[in-house]
Amino acid sequence: MTSTTRLTVAQALVRFLSVQYTERDGIRHRLIDATWGIFGHGNVAGLGQALIEYADDMPYHQGRNEQSMVHAAIGYARQSNRLSTHAVTTSIGPGATNLVTGAALATINHLPVLLLPGDIFATRPADPVLQQLEVPYAGDISVNDCLRPVSKYFDRIHRPEALIPAALQAMRVLTDPVETGAVTLAMPQDVQAEAYDWPDEFFAERTWVVRRPGADPAELAEAVNAIRAARRPLVVAGGGVHHSRAEEALEEFARTTGIPVASTQAGKGSLRFDHPQDVGAVGHTGTATADELARTADLVIGVGTRYTDFTTASGTLFNGENVRFLNLNIAPFDGHKLAGTPLIADARTGLEELTARLEMHGHRVPDAYVTEYSEDKERWEQRVDACFEAEEPDGRPTQPQVIGALDAIVDESDIIINAAGSLPGDLHKLWRARSADQYHLEYGYSCMGYEIPAAIGVKLAAPDRPVWALVGDGTYLMMPTEIVTAVQEGVAIKMLLVQNHGYASIGGLSEETGAERFGTAYRFRAGDGTFSGAPLPVDLAANAASLGMRVLRAKTVADLREALAEARAADIPTCVYVETETADTVSGPPPAQAWWDVPVAETATRSSALKAREEYDRHVTARRRPL
Repeated sequence: MTSTTRLTVAQALVRFLSVQYTERDGIRHRLIDATWGIFGHGNVAGLGQALIEYADDMPYHQGRNEQSMVHAAIGYARQSNRLSTHAVTTSIGPGATNLVTGAALATINHLPVLLLPGDIFATRPADPVLQQLEVPYAGDISVNDCLRPVSKYFDRIHRPEALIPAALQAMRVLTDPVETGAVTLAMPQDVQAEAYDWPDEFFAERTWVVRRPGADPAELAEAVNAIRAARRPLVVAGGGVHHSRAEEALEEFARTTGIPVASTQAGKGSLRFDHPQDVGAVGHTGTATADELARTADLVIGVGTRYTDFTTASGTLFNGENVRFLNLNIAPFDGHKLAGTPLIADARTGLEELTARLEMHGHRVPDAYVTEYSEDKERWEQRVDACFEAEEPDGRPTQPQVIGALDAIVDESDIIINAAGSLPGDLHKLWRARSADQYHLEYGYSCMGYEIPAAIGVKLAAPDRPVWALVGDGTYLMMPTEIVTAVQEGVAIKMLLVQNHGYASIGGLSEETGAERFGTAYRFRAGDGTFSGAPLPVDLAANAASLGMRVLRAKTVADLREALAEARAADIPTCVYVETETADTVSGPPPAQAWWDVPVAETATRSSALKAREEYDRHVTARRRPL
């Protein structure tokens, strides 16, 4: 007879989650390391009670915003190489719908997070209940169904016994390197509190092995032939390199073959910035070195990349005559992009197999090619030095000088986090990544508000390392609330808060596309009705201090250097606040080295839009469409 234990559904779920593990390369990790929660009537008596019942087995973190909690869990998952993550529980209604943005971010970036939103009553004793969305044509829909399209797995637990297969499927998806993303188990509030006799086997430790599949022999042979035939190959390293921990395998591949390596936002740091084969960022926010190599490449070797429009410059960058694509990716969907030759395998395993085969043939790119990109790389580094240099240390810094001041004080232990605004473009071009996980840019969804909660998640995963959230004023005003969580739990994140009085990135894009920076500056209304008056008298530093953070104000480049050094040494949450030029002026980095397609008005009367359309029509003719 099977032995059982009588628990509520919520208690059973928490106990089950506490004994799930991943294993890769013989090393085990706890899969769900903690649970974030904000409680309401939809989860307080179910999952809330269960979390205190099993507090010794499942750590709990108190959040202030449901979206932020997902961001924190995602930050933890990325820093943990997708082998560990957190769960997030909310009430029904707005608590549940606030999860949608975070879920989309997780799924787009292939990062695991478990979402446990409360739901309406399964038994429907009162209909509607507080915060219930009524759908006249369907009685089985709740607001949680908003999470279906942004989840890699979704289930609603209408009956206690349904939890067992649903929980197992959830773990399968969370640990699948191809399918992972947001996983949602919608939890009706009455079912959470319902008791059931659970088979004890459900609570046995379970280890989910994270696969490292090798390449098909025929695909591997074709890939080797393609590389050997190429005269100007270029690797494009994506986030899959980091997810696989394939950095050493990539280094060996590059060193052995001499093939240069460019990186996407997610792949930056795959090689150290000073590695001979590292040529920096590629795409719209790329370096001149990498983008020129991309334009003239005859073989593009994508490793763990999705080839987003920023990487391909909207299909205009890789346009060399007879250029071919070889895509090493664990996901067949991505491996076949751009009509490329697929090499479906784990990034580390695939690179090791390629290196071994090419080494057998003694293959290496021509010396002249190495000399060419090495000299170009040196010229680019000189441009970066010029951007970082401050001719007037007592003057207000430019944004590149802010980045340069931080670059000057960090070492390979520091981690920087950013997601949106003008900073991602500047960082992609200019930042000198010193370790594989130093550069943490969320650019799959480029979500404003990600940086502060993600920094908390990263710091929880790497408590002994300096963790920096780089935040612009637009992002800060979206979601500063988790500062309170950092203060409450003593999570000593460092925040570099850059005030430039508006949306600098979109302001620049608006100007380029003929929209004249309309609605992008934080200014008073002028007499003509536009927001072109004086900058708003907003004191974000005072706001951060009011939430409990220690704040260091920097007015000059010299002040900034001192403040950053002091913040780096701090053992409490600390903010460095600096004001740069306003959002309607040039930020100072080298201009974009490749195009990005943002459609421009086809008809207009204003000269700015007409001129922008002429420029658009010129660029769009260079688009390359795969066969």
